[in-house]
Amino acid sequence: MNAARLQWCGEGSDATVLAVSGPCTMRCLPGVLAQVDTLKRAPTQLDLSELESLDSAGALVLLRLLNPQQQYRATVAHIRGARPEHLALLNLIAEAASTPVSPHKPVSGWRLWIERLGATIVGLWTQMLQLAEFFGAINACAWSILRGRRKLRMTAVVHHMERTGLDAVPIVSLLCFLVGAVVAFLSATALRDFGASILTVEIVSVSFLREFGVLLSAILVAGRSGSAFTAEIGSMRSREEIDAIKALALDPVELLVIPRLLALLVMLPVLSFLAMLSGIIGGALVGATALDISPVMFLVRMQEETELYYLWLGLLKAPVFAFLIASIGCLEGFKVTGSAESVGSHTTSSVVQSIFLVIVVDALFAVLYMQLDL
Repeated sequence: MNAARLQWCGEGSDATVLAVSGPCTMRCLPGVLAQVDTLKRAPTQLDLSELESLDSAGALVLLRLLNPQQQYRATVAHIRGARPEHLALLNLIAEAASTPVSPHKPVSGWRLWIERLGATIVGLWTQMLQLAEFFGAINACAWSILRGRRKLRMTAVVHHMERTGLDAVPIVSLLCFLVGAVVAFLSATALRDFGASILTVEIVSVSFLREFGVLLSAILVAGRSGSAFTAEIGSMRSREEIDAIKALALDPVELLVIPRLLALLVMLPVLSFLAMLSGIIGGALVGATALDISPVMFLVRMQEETELYYLWLGLLKAPVFAFLIASIGCLEGFKVTGSAESVGSHTTSSVVQSIFLVIVVDALFAVLYMQLDL
């Protein structure tokens, strides 16, 4: 393709109008620029009556030819004979090229840190409000079920009891058994120098009945079942199944949340009790093999020195943990926006929030029991 031709209108060195003919596009720019370099003076006007085609690159070259100082808004007035479409493109390029670019100002580290801190606080406050609203929706739905206005789907409850409870028994039992053995080893190592190795029985039994049994079970359930709740509901959200449920005039909380919540409320205390037994058995095994404490002596010592209400103090936490884990897992599932990346991020957020709140609530229970002298 031939380049545009630049020719002075008039004769002699007094000619000030430059006529542009032919195409002036990106493909022709090398030839146009070569002719511009041969010009010995800048034109005061451009005649574009013979211009065949023009694109943004060619328009910028013509504007710079008239005004090298890049003040392009006033330059368009010195162009004559241009087609309407060419004139519109020249005005657009002149407006865009004349917009001043503000210099980049470096932002201080303190300002960035304060902005991130503020965004984090706002995010936490928003999450707390959403969680409180979701608690209200769950309680309203549960109250309607108790009054007989809505139906409790027992088949779904039993299904989730199996998935969240029975399927988790091996991993919970094994972990607590190993932790019980480790606690017994560490306690015996510290107490052997004082000749009080028998106190390992009280340390293992009290720690698992009051703290470790229910806490380890809740953390495992949060990572296992809480994430599963988020992934399942999030996948339904991404496939628009939640919208289909609402279109059928059904309540997603009634269909999806209540069965999972009720299943976890029933099974987490059971898992906590099995975790307590597994931890105590692990401590007893270490006592029998490394501390010369027979299983019979271990049981007798535990019966004499360990109060039964320690068991109830530990199991009292389980329904609270179950409510938090199920609620957060389901809420994060409802917040999925539709992509696979969103499902993964909200699943991670569900696990982190659940474990964090479980530990915080467990600490609050410890303070409460201390204040009540329990």
